[in-house]
Amino acid sequence: MTRERLDLGDWGEALALKTLKGLGYKKIIRNYRCPLGEMDVIAKDGDTLAFVEIKTRKGRSLGYAKEAVNDRKKHQLSKVALAYMKHHGCTEAKARFDVVAVCLNQGEPQVEVIKNAFDLAY
Repeated sequence: MTRERLDLGDWGEALALKTLKGLGYKKIIRNYRCPLGEMDVIAKDGDTLAFVEIKTRKGRSLGYAKEAVNDRKKHQLSKVALAYMKHHGCTEAKARFDVVAVCLNQGEPQVEVIKNAFDLAY
């Protein structure tokens, strides 16, 4: 991955985190890693555990960023979420998968938070 893409991803993640905090998400964990993979953000939204994937794109539409979470990625994120819940003893907690799409076109960046974007895919 090029330095430009890494920088864009970091920028998008920072903007997404600011947006999530503004929406009331709490106790945010960034870049959770386990042997099964990585989750961009794990947070509490009220009494629900939110597993969040952030997709940042430049020069494309928000729809393009949202479509980047394909079936393979959903399966991977599901495995990581289940491993997190098992490891932290919260398998009975309410949980969901959210996607934050960040697009940088000319002008102001666009951010869309899609709550409950997909179901467990494992």
